Amino acid sequence: MKRLSMVNIIFTSLLSLLAFSATAQTAPATAAVTTVGTASDANCPAILHYTFNRLQDNSKQDLCQYAGKVILVVNTASFCGFTKQYEGLEALYAKYADKGLVVLGFPSNDFGKQEPGSSKEIADFCYNTYGVKFPMFAKSSVQGDQANPLYVALIKATGSTPKWNFHKYLIDRKGNIVDHYLSITTPDSHTLVSDIEKALAN
Repeated sequence: MKRLSMVNIIFTSLLSLLAFSATAQTAPATAAVTTVGTASDANCPAILHYTFNRLQDNSKQDLCQYAGKVILVVNTASFCGFTKQYEGLEALYAKYADKGLVVLGFPSNDFGKQEPGSSKEIADFCYNTYGVKFPMFAKSSVQGDQANPLYVALIKATGSTPKWNFHKYLIDRKGNIVDHYLSITTPDSHTLVSDIEKALAN
């Protein structure tokens, strides 16, 4: 009887172990593009309290590293009529980076399915075609229920949702939204450049 009891215990334990193993193997992977985190820097404005995966290598990037800078946030796409704006955005970044401007690119396939590629394909395209060096992040949604948390905050603050690729939001050094700009507003437009220069001066 003791031997049978011991066999039953071992058999039951094996069944439990196998069930646990099967559950672990079938559980869906959750490789989130973005996460909401607690900023360690007390001077980091709330709008930057997010972490995103960098486009080139998927490493996590805390947006609080850009606290104190003037930030131009842009949702991008590789196969859009406005894609050539990459050149102007990089020119803005190169001209004003030393004064405190950073351009943040968020590839998105939301509009016209014009960003279908992988992170590597997007990164290679941006660098090889337009020499993009400003920070870019893994592809995510920028509208609707699936919008990444930064865009949720930007939409809430401005009441403006991106209508197409290359919509722009300008954030000042204190984390306030200066304005938002439609896709047709080019990076070298007088209005945008003037707003950037004013924000950099403060």
